[in-house]
Amino acid sequence: MKWIPWLLILPVVFLRGFTTLYPILVTVKNSLFDIKILSGVNEFVGFANYINVFKDSKVITSIEFTAIFVAVSMALHVILGVALALILNMNFKGRHFLRTIVLIPWAMPSVVIGMAAKWGFNNDYGLINDLIRRFLPGFSCDWLINTGTARGAVIAMDLWKDLPFFAILVLSGLQFISGDIYEAARVDGANGIQCFFRITLPLIMKNVLTLCIPFTLWRLTTFDLVYAMTSGGPGEDTSLIAYRIATEAFTNLNVGYASALAVMLFAVMAIFSWFNIRLTNKYAD
Repeated sequence: MKWIPWLLILPVVFLRGFTTLYPILVTVKNSLFDIKILSGVNEFVGFANYINVFKDSKVITSIEFTAIFVAVSMALHVILGVALALILNMNFKGRHFLRTIVLIPWAMPSVVIGMAAKWGFNNDYGLINDLIRRFLPGFSCDWLINTGTARGAVIAMDLWKDLPFFAILVLSGLQFISGDIYEAARVDGANGIQCFFRITLPLIMKNVLTLCIPFTLWRLTTFDLVYAMTSGGPGEDTSLIAYRIATEAFTNLNVGYASALAVMLFAVMAIFSWFNIRLTNKYAD
């Protein structure tokens, strides 16, 4: 009768496996074909789509910004997230209220944030320049028109949205550190900085490394923020790889090429996840 539980969950396992594996297999298959819906083309081309990726200047630009976006955003998430978690972990009046309202940006849809940011960074009537002009009259900056400032604005808005959630998750790790450890360290003459680097940081490091896995994967697949905020502009300079895939698939209707990009992104995400898990396990040991 040991097989009865397995029989009962078999429909769910089959359904979940089908909905997971089937799209992956179809995407891999499509990546080997030249599929252009508008012209009715559907021809087997082998690895030509993968080779063309490295010849496409738009994709190269998207890969470049995606790498910058992920690296800078995650570095700031870790540094500022830990700092914010330490602040929220302090014992002060109103900390429970602060922990609640700090999650408001994370709860907002990325499309709404992107549309608001598109208005906020406007040179003529945006909130950002209006605040700056109160201290620097005559200040002018087309934030979303210049490449450097547009990329910085996208990273800033991504950080503003997800940093509070990252900090709250780090805070959950801080809650498990016993206050007795800090008391013993202070008796031995340790100051606040020494307590952070010798006690707090080592004890929450596994938690932080574990959080880096999903947060990095979310950065790699970010689409809606760029779509609503810059539409990949100026030119293609803020076009993340996920946005490029969506553009090729649903705007250009170049399904085969988009599938090849999706498979390559999937491979990168799988390799990164494997490496990060190995690093986390090694640190835990």
